[in-house]
Amino acid sequence: MLSFLTKAGQWLRRRAENLLALMLATMFFTFILQIVFRYVINLPLGWTHELSAFMWVWLVLFGSAFVVTERQEIRFDVIYGATRGRVRRVFTLITGLTLLALFIYSLPAMWDYVTFMKVEKTAYLDVRFDYLYSIYIVFAVAMIIRYFYLSWQAVFGGIADDNSTAHDGDQHR
Repeated sequence: MLSFLTKAGQWLRRRAENLLALMLATMFFTFILQIVFRYVINLPLGWTHELSAFMWVWLVLFGSAFVVTERQEIRFDVIYGATRGRVRRVFTLITGLTLLALFIYSLPAMWDYVTFMKVEKTAYLDVRFDYLYSIYIVFAVAMIIRYFYLSWQAVFGGIADDNSTAHDGDQHR
């Protein structure tokens, strides 16, 4: 059963990477189209800016929630990287519990904000802002699950004690 879940998780991760690549391609081609229409044809298109911004928000938050692993996150970890064992686990626990508290505390307010934004729409594409910002709720829930899991690992000894810079996501390639 665990093997099946692992394979299913790896398959879902690859599909999330595919979706991220599609979002990036959409953003890139929309940006190129925007440049061509604005500077070559001299006919600015407003919807290209909206779509690029929409893709950027979703790209960053969806990617952080489902594709970027803990080791791939950009952070200042000189002190953490210099520690080992119990100290590293304590640092992980403090970070995990702090982020858990912040995400859990902010979730109701963000829910209220996102649901309130259903009354507003974008100017060109006529997309409701609650659709645009709904990815934050998904991101926050994913971060709550991630940092609960990392905190659990820190308490019960699941944190690997290495200073490796290898990326977890590179293992399936």
